[in-house]
Amino acid sequence: MKKIFLLMLAGLVFNQNMSAQFFKKDAGLAHTFSIVARDPVTGEMAVGVQSHWFSVGTSVVWGEAGVGVVATQSFTNKSFGIKGLGLMKNGKTAPEALSELLAADEGREVRQVAMIDVNGNVNSFTGKNCIDYAGNMVGKNYSVQSNMMLGSTVNEAMAKAFEGSEGKPLAERVLLCLKAAQAAGGDIRGKQSAAILVVAGKSTGQPWNDRLIDLRVDDNIAPLDELDRLLRLFWAYEHMDKGDLATEKNDMKGAMEEYGAAMKMFPENLEMKYWTAITLANNKKVKEASDMLQKIYKKDANWRELTKRLPKVKLLHVSAEDLQILLK
Repeated sequence: MKKIFLLMLAGLVFNQNMSAQFFKKDAGLAHTFSIVARDPVTGEMAVGVQSHWFSVGTSVVWGEAGVGVVATQSFTNKSFGIKGLGLMKNGKTAPEALSELLAADEGREVRQVAMIDVNGNVNSFTGKNCIDYAGNMVGKNYSVQSNMMLGSTVNEAMAKAFEGSEGKPLAERVLLCLKAAQAAGGDIRGKQSAAILVVAGKSTGQPWNDRLIDLRVDDNIAPLDELDRLLRLFWAYEHMDKGDLATEKNDMKGAMEEYGAAMKMFPENLEMKYWTAITLANNKKVKEASDMLQKIYKKDANWRELTKRLPKVKLLHVSAEDLQILLK
């Protein structure tokens, strides 16, 4: 089926008397809707996308802290991601970088591309041979773009959702934008994959820490629902991390507040409960820790085995007597 679809699309382009260079396997297809955006308060920049195509995030979404973000889609030219970021890093504004890339691309009329830089300069492009409904809208600190949509109101719905969610975290605003696009009809073929990338406004020189959020759903019947769940899980684990930091500072009150916030978000997550219990034990609240651990062990006995192993690596600091209480 995929081969038939590719042949049909190839025929469409050949009929337009255009070069077929962009049908190379490494170019890929991503008929989709997306947003590139920047938070002027935090400086964070983000890309969000959904498509009826496998693993859309691996081809559409590109970003670098302190530089900008790129969405490249339709008959995707993946090089626009790396090259666009490189041009912006070397001083080009997003509109200038986009113009330079398009000028050198013989397949520009089947491309759809959007870029925003660290200063909020933004622009997007929709080639005249992108499949209807196709178009793009540029607003303050964002651009929305879509192609092969069921209806003609997807871009307007995304823009309205983004502008109406000011003050919320950027990742949440992007997700609301994607949900609005789907509610307006979305991809004419349906839905399969989605992704959100958020990068820091300033580079720390540690790129492994500058990708603040990087979530992908590669194949799912409801990718935005799953992306929503993953985003909330990400935030829950951020609470766990903050709880760990509070523990290191002997701030038990702060630690338990953070752990409690995480567990409230995902009450069935055994790992969140487990490490909260271990923290309690390490702070001489053995009875409370034991009560939590017994409930965990009943659901999965492997956690009891893990508890036995923690003293050896100095992650559990209790007496032999208290250890038995925790293991009973």
